[in-house]
Amino acid sequence: MREHEKADPAHDDIEAVTRAVLTASRLLVAVSARSLATVEDSITLPQFRMLVVLSTHGPSKLVVLAEHLGVQPSTAMRMVDRLIATGLMSRRTNPDNRRETELSLTEEGSRVVQDVTSRRRAEITAVLRRLEPAQRHALVEALDAFNAAGLEPPVDDAGMGPHPLGWPDLVDGTR
Repeated sequence: MREHEKADPAHDDIEAVTRAVLTASRLLVAVSARSLATVEDSITLPQFRMLVVLSTHGPSKLVVLAEHLGVQPSTAMRMVDRLIATGLMSRRTNPDNRRETELSLTEEGSRVVQDVTSRRRAEITAVLRRLEPAQRHALVEALDAFNAAGLEPPVDDAGMGPHPLGWPDLVDGTR
């Protein structure tokens, strides 16, 4: 019997729960890292995060993109320049306001986001298949409660949500 199973259900062993969540987060980080393995030679994790933001929010101005990522515009600009050089992003003049530059994913950038997300989903699904149906049901209930307590909205069928990086946009001031 595991440590968290020994506890009286009326007893709230926050340390046991914290250890279990930390262990699960380590597993999920490993899954995420493995899903990026095929592109890690060409892009970094922060650059991938930028691609995910553009995939979720669509074309963007540099300052808005930097805010979404929680980085300085100069940092975002260096990332953008590298991603443009690799063919994953493009820059063009905003047709509605010629003083603005609009950043967007290329077809290749969209494909990278989809491929990495698909690999992550497949690996998570493989882990979940090793659980009994009742365990999966209990996990859904527990994770739904955990996500709600952390103010994290659910993801869609593609594995994306309104906050694809795991935290809300910094521009909305929540959390």
